[in-house]
Amino acid sequence: MASREDLLELEKQLSEIERRQREQSVDFYVPYQKQRDFHDAGLTHRERLLMAGNQNGKTYCGGAEASFHLTGLYPDDWLGRRWDRPVRAWVAGVTGESTRDNPQRILLGTIAKGIGTGSIPLRCLDTEKMTLARGVSNLYDTVLVKHIGPDGKQDGWSELKFKSYERGREKWQGDTLDFVWFDEEPPEDIYTEGLARISATSGMVYVTFTPLKGMSKVVLRYLNEPSPDRSVITMTIDDALHIPADERQTIIDGYPEHEREARALGIPLLGSGKIFQVAESRIKCEPFPIPPHWPVLWAIDFGTGHPFAAVLLAWDRDTDTIYVVHSFRMPGALPLQHAEAMKVYGDKAGGMIPVAWPQDGHQRREFDGQLVPLAKVYKKHGLKMCAHHATFEDGSNSTEVGIIEMQERMDTNRFKVFSTNGDWFDEFRLYHRKNGEIVKERDDIMSATRVGVMARRFARSVFYDLKNPNKSKTQIAKDGDFSWDW
Repeated sequence: MASREDLLELEKQLSEIERRQREQSVDFYVPYQKQRDFHDAGLTHRERLLMAGNQNGKTYCGGAEASFHLTGLYPDDWLGRRWDRPVRAWVAGVTGESTRDNPQRILLGTIAKGIGTGSIPLRCLDTEKMTLARGVSNLYDTVLVKHIGPDGKQDGWSELKFKSYERGREKWQGDTLDFVWFDEEPPEDIYTEGLARISATSGMVYVTFTPLKGMSKVVLRYLNEPSPDRSVITMTIDDALHIPADERQTIIDGYPEHEREARALGIPLLGSGKIFQVAESRIKCEPFPIPPHWPVLWAIDFGTGHPFAAVLLAWDRDTDTIYVVHSFRMPGALPLQHAEAMKVYGDKAGGMIPVAWPQDGHQRREFDGQLVPLAKVYKKHGLKMCAHHATFEDGSNSTEVGIIEMQERMDTNRFKVFSTNGDWFDEFRLYHRKNGEIVKERDDIMSATRVGVMARRFARSVFYDLKNPNKSKTQIAKDGDFSWDW
């Protein structure tokens, strides 16, 4: 039996845990993968967007990051941007009320629970010098936050101000800031003013919202205007692990049908601009072992001027169903790295699988001092490249015909995607047209998938013995599909 002293010590420890949870809640923040990706992108990107469904954790993600920058108390595993000095920041919402009820609540806590119960620890707040804004009850204007330097000692005070969009662009002029956090989507002119505020400090802006305005100018800036300064992360209800898996569909079904993708999946309301008109749930399936007699095929998009992408397809001939088993996108890498990523898949079985490739594989690149077709470069790196670029059986390779076939397969339950393909679904959700033309941004995996569907007749069964890899074999085509006479 525990002694009285032991019980008192346990009570003391529990009280300290409760205090920390109340006054230092950010210490307990463990970001989900998409939240972590968003934080990490801050190291190299001046502008960031986290598009997420309702209640998926986007505002808390933004508030946790703001707290780290304002206090200097970064987690040990933090890979995003750091400041080693006090900073000046603006945090804003649509109206004064929404700023108070959302980002201010996350950062400072509520009146009911007490100031200091948000992501900024109470010990870092100068509660005596907090000034209230005019016109909205309990909305603060300016807050001073104690900043802790790399040596663990206070080196000054960060300044935080709360703003709103409703007061117009003029109220956003003049100040010089280190970062701006827009919680919910701002009008374009206010977003631009936010960028102007950080131009002299090499600072950053980040935005967290559910894209209910559709393909607005701010969304298009991120999706259709590629720049090394910008990063966009899409977070869905499936990425929000605090929502029980068995409740997610009920939540989705509770939204109006035309808003479900935006509110649950963080997908802008694309309307008629969306290319594949099918619910994600119709094509998503849980992974399962691929039967050894099913033909498989790699399909790639070379990534000339954009990221390389590869998709592994499996084909159930009995039901004529194509499965996307694995996919990845690699920006800024070399053909050797692309090939190695494919070869090591499936305990090194990936290198035995045929590879379908698009027409631009005929472009020549230097290899070992010679100019050779790009597709042949990948063959020299050990991939089983098809001898000719992907076409339909009649020799055509129309992009529109490929999209139509994919849509028809989706409509008739003959196209499925393993749920583990996060990057595939990210592109699928945002694959759209503008003025009737396919927007050729963030479409690399979609392009590779279309190539694979078009060339599925070149898929082959691959048998792989994990215990005896030297006995592995591939059923090679008999019609010379893999012979090279260039």
